[in-house]
Amino acid sequence: MTESLQIDPPDKFNQQLVNQVHPPGWINPQPQGRYNLVVIGAGTAGLVTAAGAAGLGAKVALIERHLMGGDCLNTGCVPSKAIIRSARAMHAVMQSNELGIQIAPGSVAVNFPQVMERMRKLRADISTHDSAQRFKDLGVDVFIGDASFLNRSTIQVDQRQLEFKKAVIATGARAAVPEIEGLEETGFLTNETIFSLTQLPPRLAILGAGPIGCELAQAFARFGSEVTLIQSRPQILPREDRDAAQIIQRQLEQDGVKILLNAATTQVSRTAAGKKIQIDVRGKQSEIIVDEILISTGRGPNVQGLNLAQAGVKYDEREGVFNDYLQTTNSAIYAAGDICSRYQFTHTADFQARIVIGNALFKGRSRSSNLLIPWCTYTEPEIAHVGLYEHEAAAKNIRIQTFIQELKDVDRAILDAETNGFVKIHVKQGTDKILGATIVASHAGDLISEISVAMQSGMGLKRLGSVIHPYPTQADAIRKIGDQYNRTRLSPLVKSIFNKWLTWSR
Repeated sequence: MTESLQIDPPDKFNQQLVNQVHPPGWINPQPQGRYNLVVIGAGTAGLVTAAGAAGLGAKVALIERHLMGGDCLNTGCVPSKAIIRSARAMHAVMQSNELGIQIAPGSVAVNFPQVMERMRKLRADISTHDSAQRFKDLGVDVFIGDASFLNRSTIQVDQRQLEFKKAVIATGARAAVPEIEGLEETGFLTNETIFSLTQLPPRLAILGAGPIGCELAQAFARFGSEVTLIQSRPQILPREDRDAAQIIQRQLEQDGVKILLNAATTQVSRTAAGKKIQIDVRGKQSEIIVDEILISTGRGPNVQGLNLAQAGVKYDEREGVFNDYLQTTNSAIYAAGDICSRYQFTHTADFQARIVIGNALFKGRSRSSNLLIPWCTYTEPEIAHVGLYEHEAAAKNIRIQTFIQELKDVDRAILDAETNGFVKIHVKQGTDKILGATIVASHAGDLISEISVAMQSGMGLKRLGSVIHPYPTQADAIRKIGDQYNRTRLSPLVKSIFNKWLTWSR
């Protein structure tokens, strides 16, 4: 029987969440014969794999040691986007004078406890989709407990042995904590604990300026925290193009975030004034005092306790062992999701799970590398990307032509006062084949899907430019880029022929 689990704060919404995704008193089933598929981990990858396989008639077991729903539901996408929405609302109100809406000074305040309570309520409501009972109703044997391999075809959980034909490791990843003197003793937050806060930290330091770090830096600054974002590299959002990252950096600074680049955190200690962080910026020493420290310096795979060696699964935390078919060194064991992908997104985990179902149960040969994966960082404005970056094309010796449409020249962006961004599309030189795109816009995550559909279906920029878009919309920027491409086809020779024809036909 599953023991009761408590999540801070212990309010009715967190209790509702636990009742759904780690129900107290849950009785694990007695295994009856060999399973077609045993899935370890009930995050997005595990849930999609288990539900899909069971729906096809497979006998499936699903094992989760902590909270079903994984990072996305509990400590990632769902809670972060809930508080980002509140932060955007606060920012919109504070900027409303520019739109002719007068707000009296001092009349607007953030109720941080209410912001977090709203997040917990929404998370609890959504948790029904990932609940143990729902998956039991789908025909999946749900086990709550720690899983470990006994041999190449057996997994143990809660003193039960599960025999499997195929297995899937979908245990996800966790925050990677850097080795900094005094950090453990001083205490820190990660994405797994920051959403348990009930009071706004007056001073917050964030180590790492990737997507999570930037999103939360902006949100907490808009709530009223004094935020310092510490980045060891010369650019925030280092995966993104510099011109895109610089737009986000300027906006963060306008929101009050202090950004330190090329900054190494050398030591952390606890003082009477707060948590002291010592920083080295290109040899120059400084220190700051904060109330909380958020670690956002990357993620590491969850493989501890799985006893992979007994299953014949070799694993390297840097390289992994999962091939392009998502198969491990034990041909009967597959992987999906954050544990085996550098694209650690919910939608990646979803589609990798679909590959695993076909490859594991039906001898498919689908490749993970064939997935076209867009992504988005949910700052304001957002950055979304799909396909190749310019530097990636250069590294592969692919010649490209790049088209850019600034939002300052898009009517709807002007009307919305959201001109801070652009749409950038790369095509293969001499063709209209789209190879990649980056969008910086308030709703870039929505806009990127149009380009993803075009790429997935083989639609080139010429045809994309012929698609009628409603006016006025910010998506019209994509059509304008299509027009840019079509104008390049009007060579001097073609233009001369047109002129002669039109002169003759007058």
